[in-house]
Amino acid sequence: MKLSPCRCSSVLTVLSVSAVALAVVLHFLDNSETREFPSMDVAALDETFRQRNKSCFILGASGETGRKLLKEIVERNIFSRVTLIGRRELSFEDKTYDGVVQEVVDFEKLEDYAAAFRGHDVGFCCLGTTRAKAGADGFFRVDHDYVLKSAELAKTGGCSHFHLESSKGADKTSSFLYLKTKGQVEAEITELGFERFSIYRPAVLLVDRAESRPGEWMARKFFGMFSSMSVPITTVTRAMVINCLTEPRGPTEILENPDIYRLGNVGGKQ
Repeated sequence: MKLSPCRCSSVLTVLSVSAVALAVVLHFLDNSETREFPSMDVAALDETFRQRNKSCFILGASGETGRKLLKEIVERNIFSRVTLIGRRELSFEDKTYDGVVQEVVDFEKLEDYAAAFRGHDVGFCCLGTTRAKAGADGFFRVDHDYVLKSAELAKTGGCSHFHLESSKGADKTSSFLYLKTKGQVEAEITELGFERFSIYRPAVLLVDRAESRPGEWMARKFFGMFSSMSVPITTVTRAMVINCLTEPRGPTEILENPDIYRLGNVGGKQ
């Protein structure tokens, strides 16, 4: 069914007003504490970390955040070995990715693929789907069950620093499925007792997706005007990598959206 120009205008007006209202509510409800990061010589930290000969794995490298994260890691060349763990093998035209190892697993039978998680010092988890794409049960299975089981296998396999891409507003007591699921998996991974567990809670991710999602496009355009409610995806991935180079603040650390901005832009890089 085609909407008339008048009807389209009315729909856009309602969406705009709703977005403004949501922005105001989020602004006044955001009382999260933020971290201060000292100035740092990132190039020197890269080199120091590189000499430690550490390896890492990435979960969700086929997604938007995972792809950008892989690119950041490969270009910086700070890990001696980079492994992608996913449901299918990815193809790359750039020769820079030739050294990347790929492990194909069945997330419904992860216990059978424990070997893929062994021998990594650092793990990055960017797994995730949407309720619209997978339904409520499918969303929980991916964003909770797959993520938690992967973390368990990583911990057993010797991973000492686990990074989790979560979401702004994650809260295991929330009445919203998305935020409740994110908060629940954060809490359960914390209980696994990683030597270091880093949680990233970005707001709306500013990225041009490969697949078309008109609703998300409109949201990105609006929230992109407010730094407290959005963040470039490249800033998130850079913050995740740079955080590897810094000293931990306790075994579990939560980086809210402002923290991600600060850490992702150290050295003046946007």
